[in-house]
Amino acid sequence: MDTTTDKPLSMDVMEIMDMIPHRYPFLLVDRITEYVPGKYSKGYKNLTANEMFFNGHFPGNPVMPGVLQIEAMAQTAAPILLSLDQYKGKLALFAAVDKVRFKNIVRPGDRLEMEAYMTKIKGPIAKCDARAYVDGKLCVEAEITIALK
Repeated sequence: MDTTTDKPLSMDVMEIMDMIPHRYPFLLVDRITEYVPGKYSKGYKNLTANEMFFNGHFPGNPVMPGVLQIEAMAQTAAPILLSLDQYKGKLALFAAVDKVRFKNIVRPGDRLEMEAYMTKIKGPIAKCDARAYVDGKLCVEAEITIALK
């Protein structure tokens, strides 16, 4: 990873798993399509009918739980910080989630496209504005605060 330029980089799922500890069924990002360390990150999750959470949320009317949409956005945001030299190898944890708005539902077969933009970094605490879309329609937006351990 080149953290000295503003040229967008990308990550496949193996590189994502090298950076964050999440694994199936809790790894909620398939690919980081574009990121610039310290600035922004974009990625996606392809949702299938086989996702475990669809079995119970809701039988006969499967909907991706909102908290998992927020988690997926946070996992998408991880490279913004964890690709910076001073934070490599750290664990990114939720410190807060604010200004959450759910706009549309997410179902099996959808491709949840996510983006996160860093708005503030102060020591081991960072804030980002995150959004997720399906077919160009906004599904969820939130302000996510991350603490690094």
